[in-house]
Amino acid sequence: MEQLGAISGTSPDKKPSRLGIVACGALAREIGMIVKANKFEHIKVRYLPAKLHNSPREIPDAVGGALSELTLECEQLFVAYGDCGTAGKLDVLLEQFGVTRLEGAHCYAFYAGLQEFEALHEAEPGTFYVTDYLARQFDTLVYKPLGLDRHPELLEAYFGNYTRLLYLAQSDDAGLEAKARDAAKRLGLRFERINTGFGELETGIRAAALEEVAL
Repeated sequence: MEQLGAISGTSPDKKPSRLGIVACGALAREIGMIVKANKFEHIKVRYLPAKLHNSPREIPDAVGGALSELTLECEQLFVAYGDCGTAGKLDVLLEQFGVTRLEGAHCYAFYAGLQEFEALHEAEPGTFYVTDYLARQFDTLVYKPLGLDRHPELLEAYFGNYTRLLYLAQSDDAGLEAKARDAAKRLGLRFERINTGFGELETGIRAAALEEVAL
């Protein structure tokens, strides 16, 4: 895994303003590691349920509610979401709060890097992407909700146009890679892996946190 950086160039006597982050629950493990490794004690994170991705229309209202709560105790705010299927509605909401978010349409893009992801997708559009979180939760979030455990005949209808499963790995966990490989096998897809580390998730959080330290 890519080694995380530490705060540098800040005065030990300067107290940072409180930074509130609203984040997708699917990023909780990674954000927790970033915050801990960088000793960002001035950050408060509010996680929203990952299942909101099943109903993306609800994401802006949920984020808005969390931001409203965090404004009561944090001087600055940041949102650890991509657009995540909201068709720009999340950005409309964030403009009202004067808040920025992670760049990109989804976690695959900001893990891989925006330009890198675009190149990957253009090279092979029929790609099913899996992160550490999705590898861990594949049965719960993909296989069983689609009914493939009960009706395997639906596999062609759902994945007939896919050719590969691309595992965008945040860690070097052999157990997670085994889960991702098994997912590819069950879906009948070619398996590939790219080590992304935390990508622009780390970059975005560090930029927001260090900006507050510098104020």
